[in-house]
Amino acid sequence: MQFDNLSAHTLRDPHGYSGKWHFYPEDVLPMWVADMDFPISPAIREAIVERLQERIGYPQMSGDKQLLNRIIQHQQQHGLTGLAPENLLLTTSVVPAIYASVLALSSPGDEAITQVPVYHPFLFALHEHHRVARYNPLLRTASGWEIDFEQLESLVTPRTRLLMLCNPQNPTGRVFRRDELERLAEFALRHRLWVMSDELWADLIYEGKHIPIASLGPEIAQRTVTLSGPCKTYNTAGLGGGVAISHNRQILAALAQVSKGIGGHPNVLSMAAWRAALEHAQDWLQEVRAYLKVNRDFITSFIHQHLPQVGYLPPEGTYLAWLDFSRAPFAQDAHKVMLEQAKVGLNDGKIFGPQYQGWLRLNFATSRNLVQEALERMARVVQTVD
Repeated sequence: MQFDNLSAHTLRDPHGYSGKWHFYPEDVLPMWVADMDFPISPAIREAIVERLQERIGYPQMSGDKQLLNRIIQHQQQHGLTGLAPENLLLTTSVVPAIYASVLALSSPGDEAITQVPVYHPFLFALHEHHRVARYNPLLRTASGWEIDFEQLESLVTPRTRLLMLCNPQNPTGRVFRRDELERLAEFALRHRLWVMSDELWADLIYEGKHIPIASLGPEIAQRTVTLSGPCKTYNTAGLGGGVAISHNRQILAALAQVSKGIGGHPNVLSMAAWRAALEHAQDWLQEVRAYLKVNRDFITSFIHQHLPQVGYLPPEGTYLAWLDFSRAPFAQDAHKVMLEQAKVGLNDGKIFGPQYQGWLRLNFATSRNLVQEALERMARVVQTVD
């Protein structure tokens, strides 16, 4: 299998192309930033080369029409219907769209609610633009991570404007059920909140089904902007590309206005790659998902056998493992200990919310031998300290 043939030597290319593999010293296994080590689909590579044979001038600013139609068809497969090209706003990637959503749907001093732990640009966008983050910590239960709806209700004040949702959830890997999303939608409508839903991981799911919150009814659709893109699913982060989707075109107009002059324009190579991915890379994606699922199950088994003191719930989606070292003697320095002693580079949990010191995020989108090597290094350190 092509994904089994990766090695640290080949991945750490001499040109320094990979930010992931050149961020830490050479003796460190990088398991942090969320891109895959796998080669991209040949169909995507061929589409990029073919597009280079054509004009590379300014594209149509609304985006390639065939790509927009493919995105609409893809969203329909997830249940998000009733879209036209005018309901899509192409962005340079999802992170700028997160920032634009905060700027467009709230004002300085306003409050935004989000489940935590959460993808750190959610929190950065709020703090950097003088909004108030209101945290709704996910509950770790015997059946998995759950939304604390009682605590959620207690967060609302007259200054609350925005609900920021990440589904599938980064970093826990939760894929929220329909009943949970219906309760969130009812909550948002009752309190007249705008909803920003980051659904970037929607096609990397092992259990459950992705349900866009905007698909639950016309009222919530009118208050929601859904963010998506190709980079996690098809490993094209270096090309950029994203989309903001809403049935309410005034929301998209507001996002476009706050991004004016700084948001950039659609990238012709990114659009060509994205279209090829949706049209011709589905077999590749199916193979990737199968490989990632086995990696996830390997991690689950390894932690159960060799690291039972580490808190962990297998992700239902994403290629991220959320690891709880908060009860370890080195909890306050967990990231540093794993980096310096285990020689494994992970994401420090504290960036995902203020109460997650001692948690670490591991990216398992790589060859199984590298996943195993990283876990064995970590286990040796934990067993030595214990």
